[in-house]
Amino acid sequence: MLTRPAIQLDQMVDTLKAAAETSRLRILVLLSQGDLTVTDLTEILGQSQPRVSRHLKLLLEAQLIARYQEGSWAYFRLSDMDAAREFVEGVVARLDRADPVIDRDLERLSAIKRRREERAAEYFSRNAASWDEIRSLHVPDKAVEEGLRKLVGKRPFQSMVDLGTGTGRLLELFAPLYQRGVGIDLSREMLAVARANLERAGIANAQVRLGDIAAPPVERDAHDLVTIHQVLHFIDRPGVAIREAARLLRPSGRLLIVDFAPHGHEFLREEHAHMRLGLADGQVAEWLDEAELDLVDVMEFAPRGEADKGLTVKVWLARDRRIQIADGTVPADAQKETA
Repeated sequence: MLTRPAIQLDQMVDTLKAAAETSRLRILVLLSQGDLTVTDLTEILGQSQPRVSRHLKLLLEAQLIARYQEGSWAYFRLSDMDAAREFVEGVVARLDRADPVIDRDLERLSAIKRRREERAAEYFSRNAASWDEIRSLHVPDKAVEEGLRKLVGKRPFQSMVDLGTGTGRLLELFAPLYQRGVGIDLSREMLAVARANLERAGIANAQVRLGDIAAPPVERDAHDLVTIHQVLHFIDRPGVAIREAARLLRPSGRLLIVDFAPHGHEFLREEHAHMRLGLADGQVAEWLDEAELDLVDVMEFAPRGEADKGLTVKVWLARDRRIQIADGTVPADAQKETA
């Protein structure tokens, strides 16, 4: 059962002071709906940038929100700290959404989200032919996703990180399970697609950030599930990415890898920048062992018809082994996650 985080007395006083102002409450309501820039907030609130920045500074000092850089843009989001996030969500939930000021803010936010969706759709349409060519070679995504749900199970957990998040699909898939989700990607265009998809799906407990999966901009030893979906074949040294992913896991946390089995489709290397033509089970197991992870389960999704003409999708589920070192035993639910 997830425990409720406690807040020290002095910290609670500072938190209440920071939140107890109309504009700052409006900002918290808006950030509860997703990440926004200063420009976004200035447009919505109808206030000058210096004034909005001042409100943001006070909320940052109270650790109610967090800031991250994405190229030349700075985004703001609700704090990653469990106690702060629970406080903000509790306050926001008690505000009347029919209040004229809040209602107008949310209307302006909707307009900004629509513009994001339009930009994302434009990028997606430019690249759709390329993605469809690869997708036609393997089983439908729905079949793989059903397998992923089965492996991960139905038990709620606190935190998920999706490395190389792309369209944000895995953040959508597991949104009912996690309290907080973060997607990392090097492409600003793909981040725009992911944000639009998450907003369209009404998912407010996930965010996406610009970053390299070889040095993810998230805290270590803090996450229950880390996913790497169709990314490792683009990387020269997948073992390094797996080790970095393992460092993000809390004890007994899980790493979920989805990629292709070895194949001979050279055009993927030449036309789609694939650095590796699939990953072999033995090599993946070796990388996981080097990262001090135990391989828990493997699933395979072979294409219909002639397998040698398509792509076989493989799924590897691994678990952080530190709990074994701590007491020499493995809990029943750590040996095999039940669906």
